[in-house]
Amino acid sequence: MRMRTYGQYCSVARALDVLGDRWTLLIVRELLLRGPSRYTDLRAGLPGIATNLLAERLRELERAGVLARRDAPPPVATALFELTERGQQLRSVLDALGRWGVPLMAEPAEHLQFRSHWLSYPVELFLLDREAQRPPETIELRTGGEPVCVQVAAGEVRVLHHAVERPHAVLSGTPQQVLGLLSGQLELEHARAEGLVYEGEERLLARVLGHRAPVSAGPRREGEPAAGDAVQVQ
Repeated sequence: MRMRTYGQYCSVARALDVLGDRWTLLIVRELLLRGPSRYTDLRAGLPGIATNLLAERLRELERAGVLARRDAPPPVATALFELTERGQQLRSVLDALGRWGVPLMAEPAEHLQFRSHWLSYPVELFLLDREAQRPPETIELRTGGEPVCVQVAAGEVRVLHHAVERPHAVLSGTPQQVLGLLSGQLELEHARAEGLVYEGEERLLARVLGHRAPVSAGPRREGEPAAGDAVQVQ
């Protein structure tokens, strides 16, 4: 099958010859977020894609040198798809698209599909470890799907695509509420009014959100919630 082309001697047009088809960049997104993935993993992360179209897009990306296919040993014992070095270079492209698209996330989203690992983009784009000298800490994000954890350590913030046994804090709400808070599109007071709940020390939320988060002033007074008690962000 011959690749469709714009027929233009321009680097942007040539890049779009490879990446401009529907679903192509979302396949790259899944491989950037999850690393080497089975076909079934990709299907799960791309709700709405037809099986034959996914197979076609994978073949096109493999021919273009964006991804490679390898056979995994037992117990996986199936083909894994992973980005090549050239495919990994698309990370900055996806980061820029993710940042550009955040304001669009304020629109109603009730009819849109969501997967919790997609929160990796706002977490890694917008959160900072402002207290790098403190020990590592984790914040579990619960949005109705599989939980993910934000790990804060040594000046870096990254996402773990699994739950941890004892997170230091838990942030619960709809995807729109959690994304709005993490990206700075939603004020804390508004998030609380909409039902966003934070369980844990407010200090930890302040560690990653900075001035947007509440900071406890001094020791806990009698009657105040202890760390780990359910409190709404305020």
